[in-house]
Amino acid sequence: MKKILETDRLYLREMDENDFKSLCLILQDKEVMYAYEHAFSDEEVNGWISNQLKRYKEYGFGFWAMILKETEEFIGQAGLLMQNYNGLNVVEIGYLLNKDFWHKGFATEACTACKKYAFDVLNENEVYSFIRDNNISSINVAKRNGMIKIAEYIKHYYGMDMLHYVFCAKSKQ
Repeated sequence: MKKILETDRLYLREMDENDFKSLCLILQDKEVMYAYEHAFSDEEVNGWISNQLKRYKEYGFGFWAMILKETEEFIGQAGLLMQNYNGLNVVEIGYLLNKDFWHKGFATEACTACKKYAFDVLNENEVYSFIRDNNISSINVAKRNGMIKIAEYIKHYYGMDMLHYVFCAKSKQ
């Protein structure tokens, strides 16, 4: 599998169909998926993997498998997504983490590496994170990653209106 980047405790690599069971532990956990207001079905997990594979081909990035170096365990996903914001395509940093690994700094470590990758490898001038207003942990990860809240918007998802915050970090180049 193609390794994308590495941190002190993690490496991120491309996902494939073999990651289905590990992704189910995350995407099918209602507690992990609270900001989405639903856990995913098997079909939605397969669609999630397919979407990442398409993103790798189209953009050269997407969500990557987050692997704990010490155990080679799939503990989550983090990466970069192309998103539409105010009519422009922008690069978003995002992550989802198995709840057994919450509050140990892994999300911040992975997201910081993703920001560096976006600036240093992809030559992006800015990156964004779009975070549900009730997702305090992700808001804190964005802040620790040097991102600043610049806006709010309502996202319509699964028949619900959800307030989201827009965080942004600019390259120092």
